[in-house]
Amino acid sequence: PYKGLSMKNILIINAHHRVPGISEGALNATFADKAKSLLEARGYVVKTTKSEDEYDIQEEIEKHLWADAVLIQSPVYWMGPPWSFKKYMDTVYLAGAGGALCNDDGRSRSNPKGPKAGYGTGGTQQGKKYMVSLTFNAPLEAFNDPEEYLFQGKSLDDLLMPLHMTYRFMGYDETLPTFAAHDVLKNPTHEQDFIDFEAHLDKHFPLVSA
Repeated sequence: PYKGLSMKNILIINAHHRVPGISEGALNATFADKAKSLLEARGYVVKTTKSEDEYDIQEEIEKHLWADAVLIQSPVYWMGPPWSFKKYMDTVYLAGAGGALCNDDGRSRSNPKGPKAGYGTGGTQQGKKYMVSLTFNAPLEAFNDPEEYLFQGKSLDDLLMPLHMTYRFMGYDETLPTFAAHDVLKNPTHEQDFIDFEAHLDKHFPLVSA
């Protein structure tokens, strides 16, 4: 398993998928670009991927092996990331399930059932971190309130549970707090969102010591 001593190498995945006339991708590209610039200014080495574009599967696995932390920048489409990012996970992470990113699901065939079977414990990325940053049309007030119709008191991270479990499955053992720019269509506050995003990165990605 990965035994990184410090966090220096960062992989930023821009998970936006372009929907012509509706979601062109400028906002997520701006967040991804800002993250790259801010992190490099703080001493990090940054590599990037855009999951909508063509990519080499083995190269993407190597990026994950290289990275101490992964930052996923994504819009929320129908309560989850776009299909092109799901395709990226289905191809890249499946290709890494033979030992690069995880050793299958962690179970042995001699003990496939029961509370101590170990399902989900096959990850090899221990010591690594990841963070999710979202652009979301839902207002902040839609979450954590039992009286709200749609989410019924659920949190944003409740909504992201499948994504969180994907990285836990691969052994990432520290989830950096999720960032979200809310209400980006009907009540956008982009300039404040950018300020808040910079403060979020400053808090969770300390200066790299020489």
